[in-house]
Amino acid sequence: MRFDDLAAEPEDSQHTAAERARAAARSTWVSVAVNLVLALGQVLVGLFARSQGLVADGVHSASDLVADFVVLLASHHAGKDADAEHPYGHQRFETGASLALGLLLLAVGAGMLWAALGKLENPAGVPRVHVVALWVAGATLLAKEGLFRYMLAAAKRVKSSMLVANAWHARSDAASSLVVAVGLIGNLAGYPLLDPIAALIVGLMVGRMGWSFAWDALHDLMDRAVDEQEVQAIRATLLQTPGVQGVHDLRTRKMGDMIVADAHIEVDAGLNVEQGHEIAVAARARVMQRHRVLNLMTHVDPWQRPDLDHPDAAARLRAANS
Repeated sequence: MRFDDLAAEPEDSQHTAAERARAAARSTWVSVAVNLVLALGQVLVGLFARSQGLVADGVHSASDLVADFVVLLASHHAGKDADAEHPYGHQRFETGASLALGLLLLAVGAGMLWAALGKLENPAGVPRVHVVALWVAGATLLAKEGLFRYMLAAAKRVKSSMLVANAWHARSDAASSLVVAVGLIGNLAGYPLLDPIAALIVGLMVGRMGWSFAWDALHDLMDRAVDEQEVQAIRATLLQTPGVQGVHDLRTRKMGDMIVADAHIEVDAGLNVEQGHEIAVAARARVMQRHRVLNLMTHVDPWQRPDLDHPDAAARLRAANS
């Protein structure tokens, strides 16, 4: 799964829930329109041209329609404000949607494999396809690749892993359409088995993509930490806060596409409670402003100057000041 497309960009990573919801709705409705046209065209032409590969690709496009509506539903709920039952907000609806997308793809891939294997068991019954199927497969390939590029650009703009998942779903469709086109060319060249073999490969590709999405979302639901690069960026922001002398026990967990973190910050042991609290508040504000952090819990620890670690340090300091 290509979530490296959302690499940390500390100075430009904040997007409001409204912005994310608008981007999700706009790109997903475009996907709905494209997939509706493609699914109808592929299935109807596939049945007419007697191409199992094209019909399988049409079923894949139809499954995208279900996936698109899952994304729309999750985007709507993820944009809701925090409430008493969800004090950190509803961002994990996006993670749940990614899990649902993965499971849907797994089911679709398994169905494609089952149908393709049935055809391969009876090679004599595999018909020669009509050439119109190849033209439809080519047009589908171009449409899916264009849809992928459009959706990925929208996902990267608002840094949404759910939209990245849906974009790469479209790319998997483009790849499957390419495989179908190759199978159709082989069938037309006198090798009819290449059409169900193409359907088999499409099923494997779809199933693999589904497993990747589902497994990644499952780890996020189990409070997986963000990547080390982003952790170090948050640590650097904390250390740049005036008054913070050190940072330890910085921990993160994903909340949808946002981050919940906690950290121990070290301040001068000679400061009073109010001064330490003000430093902690400033550190939290800086992190939440510069990073996609939903909340940062800080714990203030005393920091001792290294030259005071020696047993005689206090006496030496008094002597130096006298």
